[in-house]
Order: sequence, then C-alpha cells, then structure tokens
Amino acid sequence: MPFKLEATDGTARAGTLTLPHGEVQTPIFMPVGTQGSVKTLHPAELEELGAQIILGNTYHLWLRPGHELIANHGGLHDFTTWQKPILTDSGGFQVWSLAKMRKITEEGVQFRSHLDGNKMMLTPELSMDIQAALGSDIAMLFDECPPYPCDEEYAAKSLALTTRWAKRCKEHIVSQDLSATGRNHFGIVQGSVYADLREQSARELVELDFDGYAVGGVSVGEPEEEMFRAIDNAVPFLPKDKPRYAMGLGTPPQILEMIERGVDMFDCVMPTRIARHGTAFTLDGPIQIKNLIHAHDQNPLCESSHPHVSRFSRSYIRHLFRAGEMLSLRLLSFHNLHFYLSLTRNAREAIINGTYAEFKKSFIQRYTANQTQP
Repeated sequence: MPFKLEATDGTARAGTLTLPHGEVQTPIFMPVGTQGSVKTLHPAELEELGAQIILGNTYHLWLRPGHELIANHGGLHDFTTWQKPILTDSGGFQVWSLAKMRKITEEGVQFRSHLDGNKMMLTPELSMDIQAALGSDIAMLFDECPPYPCDEEYAAKSLALTTRWAKRCKEHIVSQDLSATGRNHFGIVQGSVYADLREQSARELVELDFDGYAVGGVSVGEPEEEMFRAIDNAVPFLPKDKPRYAMGLGTPPQILEMIERGVDMFDCVMPTRIARHGTAFTLDGPIQIKNLIHAHDQNPLCESSHPHVSRFSRSYIRHLFRAGEMLSLRLLSFHNLHFYLSLTRNAREAIINGTYAEFKKSFIQRYTANQTQP
C-alpha cells in the first residue's frame, strides 16, 4: 500500500494513504456505514463534513441485500453513490456477537442468520470473495475475536486459528488475484489481554506481509487500561511504513491516547449511536440534549459546531428531540461526526507542528473537567 509517513511527534504519526478511490490523510476517523449508509446522513453531507473514508459491514451486506446484487450495481461505491474510499470489515466481529448462535470450526464459522434463522457458513475465503464483490478499497482478514474475559489457553488457541485463517486469506488473495484492482488487505492482531500473544500475533502477521495492520479484540468489555495495553503490546511490532488501525474505538480522549501510541486509523459507531439517544459531544464533554437545563438555552451545541448545526439553539434541538422529530437525530449525528472528524484533523495539524502533547493535554483537561465520558 502506498503509505507516506509525513511527520512524527514522539510516536504520534501523520501520513497519507493512497487508495483506489482517493487519498486519506491520517490520523483519520472513519464513520461507520453498517448497511451501506451512515445512519441518518446523506453521502453529500458526509462530504460536507470532510469524511475521507467510511466503513461497510461485510456480514450485514452479505445477508441483505447480498454481495452479488451489489456487485451487479458496480460495487458498493456505485450502489451507495459514495465515491471516496471504503473499508469493509471481515464479518468476524459480527460473528463474535452471535455467540449463542454460532459454532467455530477449522473451516470457518457456522451460525444462524439473525434475520431468518437460516444456517450460514462464513470462511476466510468467502469473506475475501464477498469483500472483493463489494469492491472496497481496504478489506479486512477474517479472524476470530476472543471474548473478554478469557483465559490464556483459550486466547492462544484462538490466536493460532486466526493466524491459520490469515494464511488462508493470503493464499486466496494471491490465487484469485484479489489485489489486482488496487484493493488492500489488512491483517488483524489478536491475543486478548496477554502481552506475549499480542506480540506473537503481530510478528506472525508481519511475516505474511499485508498492506496494513489492525489491532482487534479491543473495546469488547475490557477495562480501558487493558485496551491501552493491547495497543502498547502490538504497535511496536508493526511496520513503521504501513498504516495501523485500532478497530472499534472509541471516546475522544481514547482516540487521542491511541494517536499518541502510534495508531493512524479509527472507527466507532459511538458518534451516531449516542446521537440517536440525544447525546452531543462538546469541547466541555458530552451533554444530554433532553435535559431540562437546555430548555431555554439559546447557545449552539458547541462553539466548534459546523455552521449547518450552529445556526440552531440547544433549546430548539431539545424541542425537536422531545417531539420525536427526525431532524434532531440528523443534526446530532452530523454534529457528532463533525466533532470526531475535526478532532483527528486537529490532531494531524498538531503532529505536523510538533505540538501534539500540548494539544492532547489541553483537549482532555477541558473535556473531562466537569463530567464523565459516555
């Protein structure tokens, strides 16, 4: 993968990824489009926000509407009209979430569809084929995400299976020439909370030589300090000339902590999910718009709000939310994604200017001064 490292500030990095559908400047936050859309938002609004890359969900798109249908529409880009880069996950995390409905074997994972209960089988090879049909710029390898907590014996067996599946993914990618269109493939470091397993996983994946590397199995219920340790125990063993992605993270302070540890890419459903429950991110921490304190507040959600949202008062958005008006969910989702995308843009600028430590400290001090993160 053409990845240019442009600046470092300590271990924090600023770089540029060159992908088939455009360039992505890192550090980057990637909005999540599970079903082929970022909930409540139009693709043009994502462009207005400055989103450079979004996620698609292999499991959900495979089940509905089906990867063959999407391929017949020219791939996920044409199907959704989003013409900038797309990263697709492998389906492994969704299979993990179906713990009561699935059986893990050497071949792959057998499970029952959450839609109709039909038996399904997802294998490393099929995951690669589905993602190729979707036409994503970055495809993730199929892996097993171990639960938290789990003992070291289980974590080791799970990791060994993930490595074997990674080898099968690699063989299939090569044999079917799945990188021919410029598609990139990322390995996923596993190992739960065990430092030696995280190092082992990173080293084994690097030997297989993928285009980039992710740290998976984080944000699955473990304490925050364990999440940070998982990154600390993996990132030092990943190549400096390839992108690093922390999957499914996190709160704004967590993202800044991960950037300081050398991570380049992030995704999380939190900005849009909590928006649908009435929570907005601000520089002074998250607020609940439905709370009575905002009933007569004529101020915008945040001094850093996008102009599309800052024109509206907290009082008006509260009224919309309490009345069940869709506009409130759209405004809050737009605002929260703007907050996250601005955070990583500002972090990149601070890295380039050599002021990242000061930027991080100032942001977190203000953000956490008066209230608890969501």
